Amino acid sequence: MNVRVLVVEDERDLADLITEALKKEMFTVDVCYDGEEGMYMALNEPFDVVILDIMLPVHDGWEILKSMRESGVNTPVLMLTALSDVEYRVKGLNMGADDYLPKPFDLRELIARVRALIRRKSESKSTKLVCGDLILDTATKKAYRGSKEIDLTKKEYQILEYLVMNKNRVVTKEELQEHLWSFDDEVFSDVLRSHIKNLRKKVDKGFKKKIIHTVRGIGYVARDE
Repeated sequence: MNVRVLVVEDERDLADLITEALKKEMFTVDVCYDGEEGMYMALNEPFDVVILDIMLPVHDGWEILKSMRESGVNTPVLMLTALSDVEYRVKGLNMGADDYLPKPFDLRELIARVRALIRRKSESKSTKLVCGDLILDTATKKAYRGSKEIDLTKKEYQILEYLVMNKNRVVTKEELQEHLWSFDDEVFSDVLRSHIKNLRKKVDKGFKKKIIHTVRGIGYVARDE
């Protein structure tokens, strides 16, 4: 499982230390050094955990957390701050933060807390993913449209599951490659195109409302709107 973590921290030395520690755990890490970029990334990119400092330039951590929750982004958030007073911890948790780590901290504790958030997220996930009348059972790896089961290969199911997990958001070809493949671009493009063609036949053929759409030159999107 590829775990993607966003680090939003304006202290560059600390941000780099956190990033290095996370990468040693084989996590994929994106790092932002200010609240503006951090806000954009948190709202527009899929992450498994966000590590969010409070005292940031442009937009502080409170603003980013508030915008995430108001936009329906439920990614687990671990807040970092030198503000160790209980009132700040309570404020963060009441606003939707999932955990709180005061500075200074041991990187081993940070990693342990990140892993705990990932486990909690995994355990709380429903086994059903829904996009219109398309239903995916993530426990059995089966897909249904209406009352009919769709016969999918393992890779077709993985692609469809990722698109539905990110429904109504355009998933780039590069993102699919990063999450589901590990070979070169030329081979990948041809293989992905073939899989999408097969998925369209299996998922959308015979239905007036199409779920899988191509965004030319960018990628694909599963739509239920």
